[in-house]
Amino acid sequence: MCGIVGYVGKQKAAPLIIEGLKRLEYRGYDSAGVAVLQDGKFVVAKKTGRVANLEQEATRHRLNGTHGIGHTRWATHGGVTDANAHPHVSSDGKIALIHNGVIENYVAMKKFLLEKGYTFKSETDTEVLCNLIAYHYAKEPAGANGDSRFVESVRKSLRHAEGTYGIVVMAIDAPGELVTARKGSPLILGIGDGESLVASDVSALISRTQNVVYLKDGEIAHLREQNFSITTLSSGAVSPVVDKVTWSIKDAERGDHAHFMEKEIFEQPVALENAMRGRFSEDGSTANFGGLNITANELRSIDRLVFLACGTALHACMVTEHLIERFARIPVECDYASEFRYRNSPLFHNTLFFAMSQSGETIDTLAAVREAKRKGYKVLAINNVVGSTIAREADGGIYQHVGPEVGVASTKAFTSQLLIGAMLALYLARLRDMSFSDGTQLVQALKAAPDLVRTALKEAPRIREIAKRYAHYTDMLFLGRLSLFPIALEGALKLKEISYIHAEGYPAAEMKHGPIALISEKCPSVFFVPKGEMLNKIVSSMQEIKARKGPIIAVVTDGVELPPALADEVITIPDCHEAVLPIVASIPVQLLSYYIAVERGCDVDKPRNLAKSVTVE
Repeated sequence: MCGIVGYVGKQKAAPLIIEGLKRLEYRGYDSAGVAVLQDGKFVVAKKTGRVANLEQEATRHRLNGTHGIGHTRWATHGGVTDANAHPHVSSDGKIALIHNGVIENYVAMKKFLLEKGYTFKSETDTEVLCNLIAYHYAKEPAGANGDSRFVESVRKSLRHAEGTYGIVVMAIDAPGELVTARKGSPLILGIGDGESLVASDVSALISRTQNVVYLKDGEIAHLREQNFSITTLSSGAVSPVVDKVTWSIKDAERGDHAHFMEKEIFEQPVALENAMRGRFSEDGSTANFGGLNITANELRSIDRLVFLACGTALHACMVTEHLIERFARIPVECDYASEFRYRNSPLFHNTLFFAMSQSGETIDTLAAVREAKRKGYKVLAINNVVGSTIAREADGGIYQHVGPEVGVASTKAFTSQLLIGAMLALYLARLRDMSFSDGTQLVQALKAAPDLVRTALKEAPRIREIAKRYAHYTDMLFLGRLSLFPIALEGALKLKEISYIHAEGYPAAEMKHGPIALISEKCPSVFFVPKGEMLNKIVSSMQEIKARKGPIIAVVTDGVELPPALADEVITIPDCHEAVLPIVASIPVQLLSYYIAVERGCDVDKPRNLAKSVTVE
């Protein structure tokens, strides 16, 4: 969850590190800190709150060193205080450390270190690991190879560490060197011209280089100005693969928009075009996915699909479940990735797993992937970040190709997941019994999605006015049926995430099975009201709400006529194919949540207690 940046080169490290931390602030913004090695000692500046606070503190400390580390924190162990902020320095002053993750056996480590005379200033598990490295560093002989003492002290310490970590370490006696290692928390090396960098996300590196190495679990990297080397926790040598980042720094900037979330909402038509580009067959009757690494015959033999995801991605999986069962007639189960490996659910022999995660680093989803593979099942991934851990560990998969998503509340990544889910349903259906003509019809419907979203976005000014009238409420319900029930869940989640209004999503017919007790003049309901066989039943549910004086916001498709005065507000979206409807219906609730949060004065891109990528369990 935390943001990590390390630099060694010829430039002043602190300004480059702070620039990187600003790009990583979506990963954590409880506190931030930077440490540089200069004049033979560590100079540390750290402060609670945003990176802007750190920037002022760093100026006061006059950080001039060319070798440093920086961190923006999402608090796990210990409260939000200056003392608990990273970097941490060992009590003997020899080691400085930043860390993302959780060291689960830190209590036993701390007891051991206290007995050895080490002292502690914070409540964190990170400081314990820092002192453990210092303990091994003090014991390790310098030897003929001057850098082995530093690397080996980190390696020996990590062999005792249980839990997850992404760390970057400096040693007082090793100027111009960094040691970094990962287990469960992402780290990427940046290979520059006469400089080396490390960060927890590519966005912190691309202002300096587009040449990167994705560190794998159990690997330790030793960085210097001119070169780097990678070994494993068991001392084995690793031949690194240098990848090229395909997007630029401008893609990760806000531009003229007030917030990244606003920018990403309005980027969705282009994001959808990018997600589908080159993925339809020449005859226009089906979808093509080049990286599945599974044959058509193998797919035809699959009896069941299981989707693993968390949060917003799980809602996209639920829509995908509906579409695959509707068109391909394959049973589908959607499972909370965080629960999957702790249950002992029976699994069928011919089952294929899909893991969906925007970042490809979600720790619960990654653990579920590993559990499914451990049991002998093939796992395919749907994610957005090239080179991510889930992408590497899956047997194959589909990249979303929507570019960096910085806003904590997912928007363009979600709708691209919906699109890819619909394309997957088409692909599987055409392998089975969907006809050529039905396939071409569905392809045309999917190709129309970007323009339909552009039309839906034109409602933004009207939705902004509606938001002003509803921003003062403290509770809200979102109600839909069939494939729009997961969109109701997603609408409620968006509102909770960024405006802190209590919101719940339900199937519309479930209202009278309990939640209707909440209805009053103080609890508005957002209804999805499309054309089709469910229209009269949805209207009936709306009338039950209205009879109890509940305010109603209706999201209707073109051509739907509601009884007079049934809805207090009506937002119209284009009528479209059922496979595309969830994508288009997502737009008004994204906008509604965004404008309500802005009206309430909330920090939209950095909502309290949240981080973009959940990399701790």
